[in-house]
Amino acid sequence: MVNRTSFGLNAAQRQSLVISLTAFFTSLLLIALVSVLILISFRGTAYFWPEPIYKVTGKEENGDTFSVLANIFDASSKGDITLKYSDASNPFGSQKLLAREHLLSSQLAKEAAEIKLLDGRRVLAIPEHIVVPSKPAQSLDNIDDVMKNVAQISAQIEELNTRHLAPIHEALSQFDKRNVVNDAPAREKLVASFNEYQKRVEALEVTRAQYTLLVSFADSTPFIIPISSIQDVDYVSRLSTFEKWQVVFSEIGVFLTDSPKQANTSGGVFPALFGTVLMVFLMTIIVTPFGVLAAIYLSEYAPNTALTTIIRVSVSNMAGVPSIVYGVFGLGFFVYTLGGSIDELFFSDSLPAPTMGSPGVFWAALTMAILTLPVVIVATEEGLRRVPDGLKAGSYALGATKIETIVRTVLPIASPGIMTGVILAIARAAGEVAPLMLVGAVKFAPTLPIDGEFPYLHLDRQFMHLGVLIYDGAFHSQTDGKSASMMFAACLLLLVVVFILNILAVVLRARLRKRYLKG
Repeated sequence: MVNRTSFGLNAAQRQSLVISLTAFFTSLLLIALVSVLILISFRGTAYFWPEPIYKVTGKEENGDTFSVLANIFDASSKGDITLKYSDASNPFGSQKLLAREHLLSSQLAKEAAEIKLLDGRRVLAIPEHIVVPSKPAQSLDNIDDVMKNVAQISAQIEELNTRHLAPIHEALSQFDKRNVVNDAPAREKLVASFNEYQKRVEALEVTRAQYTLLVSFADSTPFIIPISSIQDVDYVSRLSTFEKWQVVFSEIGVFLTDSPKQANTSGGVFPALFGTVLMVFLMTIIVTPFGVLAAIYLSEYAPNTALTTIIRVSVSNMAGVPSIVYGVFGLGFFVYTLGGSIDELFFSDSLPAPTMGSPGVFWAALTMAILTLPVVIVATEEGLRRVPDGLKAGSYALGATKIETIVRTVLPIASPGIMTGVILAIARAAGEVAPLMLVGAVKFAPTLPIDGEFPYLHLDRQFMHLGVLIYDGAFHSQTDGKSASMMFAACLLLLVVVFILNILAVVLRARLRKRYLKG
């Protein structure tokens, strides 16, 4: 007679039911994960795809008609459509919702172009001709040559500012600090040089301002755009599929190498990408040795007592502490207490302006190291437990000390487990936002933590982070489809960064496993 449970199922049927339920929920989880990735990928890549420009004629709520050049979003058969347009009153772009019954006509405007400006703004207009000083109106075919000439003038202005005006201004500031009188010969000589270079800069700026592009909107209203402010001119409505892909790759290049603009709703994400990778790299350097040393102590040296058990339970519980708590701890202890003490000891001349006593990339990396330390300790300790006792005994039998056994035998074999902890730490640190906003990450940082000035790596500087950029973008793009696409593009980039960092760690772990565990 077959034994059955109270549900009328035997052991084989219960096992089959458990397997089926496990497979079902696993499938649901995978479907949800794939759906999220598809949504992020679709919305993120839409940021780079050029949208065609239409000449739209519609009717306002008061009955007045209007005509604009616009990108059309959310164009479904029912409901409102979104117009992102340019006109005489909003030359640099605005948007509006238009009821479908108020849409009178929409025609593809092949003569219109998307004019991208260096400050991140965009103008949808019809280019008419180029204005060049002391010459007749130029054809639009010469726009590339004209932009090169303007770029050369801008380079001359930049060179005069950086090589001449900036040093003179710094020297005059030093004279002010030393209370040098205004009629001192050295000061008068510097002032004369400053005025001379300033006149040259002003003359170049006047010449540069005479290079303009004349455009018109849908109602034929003219508008003048300085050539020096133009980044690119694309006739998006004329582009073939191949040309659109060229624009996409160009936009991706700008996205990865440029700085955010227009309140983080346009431009690129290079400072945030650089800051994320730098912070994760510093965090990994800090957390790995401390996590490994703590795991070695707990596994090899700590006696099996109640205190050791409490320590292990506390380490495990630290992984469940909300990340914002670590941020508050980092702000209170690392920034204000430790950083303030460092300022008093080494940077007293700069006080009351803080140097290390303010949020910065080093305190952010240290805070994230504390946050991810339990993960590294637990994974490393698990790897140490898997080392066979026979290997340790053999090492001791050959005359090795405990330290030599740990360094030369135990750690190499446990290295794949250590790399597992590092992988988990990288994945968590790269995606955290809340603690970083308290200890160093900001919406916009004008300078990178690394530059050409000594000491080259400036640990006291604030930095940008992809997670903070995404968080900030979510509040600026609730009604703007293009800006929302930039937020999704940043999400996609963050996933790619985490994936690449994890792949590098997995490859290293596989090599270590192959080297030390091949037998």
